[in-house]
Amino acid sequence: MVKRRDFIRSSVLASAASLIGFKIAHAAKMPYGYVPVLSQQDIPFSKHQDMVVLNDRPWNIEAMAHLLDDRVTPENKMFVRNNGIIPKNMDVNTWELLIDGESALAQKKYRLDDLQSKFKSYTYQLTLECGGNGRSEFNPPAKGNQWTVGAVSCAEWTGVRLKDVLNDVGIKDSAIYVGYYGSDTHLSGDSSKDAISRGIPLSKAMMEETLLAYKMNGEDIPLAHGFPVRLVAGGWPASASGKWINRLSIRNKIHDGEKMGGSSYRIPCESVAPGTEVNDGDMCIIESMPVKSLITYPKSGALVRRNQKFEVRGHAWAGEKEVRTVDYSVDFGATWQACTLEKPKNRLAWQHWKTTVSLSKTGYYELWVRATDDQGMMQPMVVPGWNPKGYLNNACHRIAIKSV
Repeated sequence: MVKRRDFIRSSVLASAASLIGFKIAHAAKMPYGYVPVLSQQDIPFSKHQDMVVLNDRPWNIEAMAHLLDDRVTPENKMFVRNNGIIPKNMDVNTWELLIDGESALAQKKYRLDDLQSKFKSYTYQLTLECGGNGRSEFNPPAKGNQWTVGAVSCAEWTGVRLKDVLNDVGIKDSAIYVGYYGSDTHLSGDSSKDAISRGIPLSKAMMEETLLAYKMNGEDIPLAHGFPVRLVAGGWPASASGKWINRLSIRNKIHDGEKMGGSSYRIPCESVAPGTEVNDGDMCIIESMPVKSLITYPKSGALVRRNQKFEVRGHAWAGEKEVRTVDYSVDFGATWQACTLEKPKNRLAWQHWKTTVSLSKTGYYELWVRATDDQGMMQPMVVPGWNPKGYLNNACHRIAIKSV
């Protein structure tokens, strides 16, 4: 009986660890029959086993750098960033999008087949990055999920241009902003509260690449990423790309929805000393993301042979801009060498870079990468200006290499 019980316990722990995606610390001390919290819930997404769970209420999950080596990010390696509870039972047959607002000439509703039949579809690879990506490096620590480098993706999105739908509704001259509302619910369960309701200026809404997307990588958008329709505004913090949207409001003022005020997705308009309290009136909304790059191969901690060439590669992006150059250093930034950089697949897609490196001595090395955009803005080698929520860290990415 004891052996059978031990076998069942081992099987349960193995199943739980597989579901969660990583080993269970202190598994031997877990009470018999206990089911881990993370496996008590329906995980509404596909997740590579090496993805890192930062929070499960709401779900916030990031990739490790080496997982992002794909040119187009697959679902199971795509970061998940939520502010509320993922909606259940989203029915594409009953879904509707209401467009209204002070600056709309009319109120209109669209079903998914309306969007697909009435408007031309477009497909773009679009970079989405959490505004707090890299937050864990700020000191003093900033509030929020302690993202490292993996809250970024570049999937292929298919949908209709937001501007075509807005023009179909009609826009008054007073319009300056478009706010979104979604079907996700507040963590408190209070249906009168929005988990998040942000927006974008009309100028961003009217860009060619700003989509009402219904496909991701050629398939229906996974539930965790906004099924059946989400807004995709590439190059801006991913919070601007509302998921599960059911309403868009054409505003005659900056949208005032949840997470538009205070320190949410805003930074001090002027630089401040670390730890400074900043008044709301001195905060500015984050728009285009800064230039940044990522090493996706080799994995940090790799062993290489002295004087043997090996490939290094990754991606670079620059919000609304294009990356002009990518350079690498193996001597802690004392000297830099150019990488080969590809043009983006389309505007607002990340760009792929690669190079070949050979290390002349044995020992520990750090490989640093630095991108420069087409306006001459370069990544800093250290963490940039501190801000209360730890946004916009675009310091150079570094990996460890040992030459033997």
